[in-house]
Amino acid sequence: MWSALAAIGKDPETGGYSRGGWTPAERESTAWFADQCTTRGLELESDGLGNLVAWWAPASASASERGVVTGSHLDSVLDGGAFDGPLGVVSALAAVDRLRKAGFQPSVPIGVAAFVEEEGSRFGMPCLGSRVAVGALDAAKALALEDRSGVSLRAALESSGTDPSRVGPSPLVDRMSTFVELHVEQGRGLVEDGAAVGVASSIWPHGRFRFTFTGEANHAGTTLMSDRHDPMLTYAMTALAANKQARLAGARATFGRLSVEPNGTNAIPSQVVAWLDARAPDDAKLQSLLQAITRQAIERAERDGTAVEVVAESVSPIVDFQPGLRDRLVDVLGGVPVLPTGAGHDAGIFSAAGIPTAMLFVRNPTGVSHSPAENAELDDCLQGVEALATVLEDLTR
Repeated sequence: MWSALAAIGKDPETGGYSRGGWTPAERESTAWFADQCTTRGLELESDGLGNLVAWWAPASASASERGVVTGSHLDSVLDGGAFDGPLGVVSALAAVDRLRKAGFQPSVPIGVAAFVEEEGSRFGMPCLGSRVAVGALDAAKALALEDRSGVSLRAALESSGTDPSRVGPSPLVDRMSTFVELHVEQGRGLVEDGAAVGVASSIWPHGRFRFTFTGEANHAGTTLMSDRHDPMLTYAMTALAANKQARLAGARATFGRLSVEPNGTNAIPSQVVAWLDARAPDDAKLQSLLQAITRQAIERAERDGTAVEVVAESVSPIVDFQPGLRDRLVDVLGGVPVLPTGAGHDAGIFSAAGIPTAMLFVRNPTGVSHSPAENAELDDCLQGVEALATVLEDLTR
């Protein structure tokens, strides 16, 4: 399974993946998932946005009976790694195979899920599929989102043969009694703990903020340095300030995307738009971090004769996974490490919506993620499958 999926959408030069929502590579990986589910005789259900859950249900179960769902996502960041998302989907299918081979019969349905546009790499909204599914993101707002080429989500759905009028809170959520997501660790916590598998304690609060710096376009060769109103300078100092403030706060701040107008080599820019990804151990520290960065951006703009506007595109509060379920997983797995994560996940959206939710992490030997260098050793991945199968058996016995 892993070899087949890893071949879809791989860049032959970088070795990375760019499976943005509703792109050909992402659609091909979704078709692969549907085929895997059909081959296993699982009952595949889709909602209006394209989130998928395939059910393995006991013969006595009704068509709407609630069950335990596991899985992740198949989309990726731009030039991302192979494991972020797909490892959870492949491991879920493998865990079902493992339980069936052992002759286990669940007392309630087990669902294997693949949620759409978790990364938000195309439409700028992380966990888009799960947000819409639980009603945290209004359908009209979701459909109006645009990618970098100006294509709306509505248009993308129509071009893929999906009816936008069906987008909204998902009936799939109504069948989820519990959600367990397995994911490659995006850090080195398990390496330091010497463990192949761990359980998540929490997800740091995080947000995406759009900084728009405006100034005055002018000639790069004839305009005196003292006469300039250069928004690129304001942006550059803001990026340095963000780095310093995050280090002081024990937080994370990253300007990873930039748009410049008119984007000419011999022209002073008139506008620079930069997107800040900010994360912190708790909500108060995230707010304090954003305030500090914004304050320094405004102070610098006043000196440069420019202006700055900050808009929050998405903000996710801290997620503390339910201690009872978390501790149950730790116990059934024999006392594995418990660790927080600074990365966002669909699991966080479902937890915030009141669905009992837990996460398993599989060791990442380098800690690198959102990069072609992202990796997990096969033995550790197989231990992840065994751990997930053990958890599913315990929750559905």
